Amino acid sequence: MDLRELVSALNDFASLSLAESWDNVGLLVEPSPPHTVNTLFLTNDLTEEVMEEAVQKKADLILSYHPPIFTPLKRVTWKTWKERLVVRALEHRIGIYSPHTAYDAIPHGVNNWLTKGLGACTSVPLRPSTAPCYPAEGTHRIEFCADTKHLDTVLSKIKDLKEIFCLTTLPARVEGEEQTRVSLNCSQKALLEVVALLSQNSLLYHKTEILLLQKPLLPHTGMGRLCTLSKPVSLSDIIARIKSHLKLPHIRLAMGMGKTLESPVKKAALCAGSGSSILKGTEADLYLTGEMSHHDVLDAVANGISVVLCEHSNTERGFLSELRDMLASHLHYKINIIVSEKDRDPLQVA
Repeated sequence: MDLRELVSALNDFASLSLAESWDNVGLLVEPSPPHTVNTLFLTNDLTEEVMEEAVQKKADLILSYHPPIFTPLKRVTWKTWKERLVVRALEHRIGIYSPHTAYDAIPHGVNNWLTKGLGACTSVPLRPSTAPCYPAEGTHRIEFCADTKHLDTVLSKIKDLKEIFCLTTLPARVEGEEQTRVSLNCSQKALLEVVALLSQNSLLYHKTEILLLQKPLLPHTGMGRLCTLSKPVSLSDIIARIKSHLKLPHIRLAMGMGKTLESPVKKAALCAGSGSSILKGTEADLYLTGEMSHHDVLDAVANGISVVLCEHSNTERGFLSELRDMLASHLHYKINIIVSEKDRDPLQVA
């Protein structure tokens, strides 16, 4: 596939608009066009060891879940390992694409995969995503009534303003008088101008309403998950399930105040990677994530919530095998997709 065609298909698989505002997602390194992709190489982290593997396997595009370029590079030299990644990629005509938090949010993404380690359950996002655009043009709706004799003057001035949308008029009765109800959508900037215009003469409008148009929530989409198990199970059983799902011999456990390994778990809140900001304040029996700060763990424990930490990328990496199969289908099996064998969490139990 042509690189640009492939990037478009990847963006269709998971809209980059779902990524967090602080994130750096999308195509990060692009070889000079035209660039054909025969082999797509999946990794959770793009380290130098993983880059060498990608070169050996003749990858044309690396999909790195974590963006290897996050803070801006001021130069591209051989001095630092992230700069060397860019040099090696361009030398071997390998593109680099990163989806990161866009894959966290989608219903078929990383957090959904993580819920499978809990057993049979239903889940909802802890912080739902909103649609990338408003259901109609404009960010605000203004409705007001005007005397019929003044209506033409008011509408003429409003129509001269920029960023006014969906202007409609309907007959109305206000306190027994025939008037006209005006409804319009507008931008934030135009809102101030319309209000200023109406305020010039308070006799021109009555019962003015200003509504903020909200972007609709997307079903099953967003950061983190709150999972309700179909049947309560003991904390020790949940830990065993998590270790089996993530293929880990060890996890870190902080027992909630007053809880034991036999305490029942009915609700579990989870977030792949570093989940403190998403999990904090959620009522649950268990928090599952890769890493949390010491003080956030203490807060959870004091509130009777047990915490399971599995190290950051261990809560993400297993998704790559599932992703490989989904992307193969999404791309109609046009290219070869392989998962890195060198990619691993940097922290090990010694």
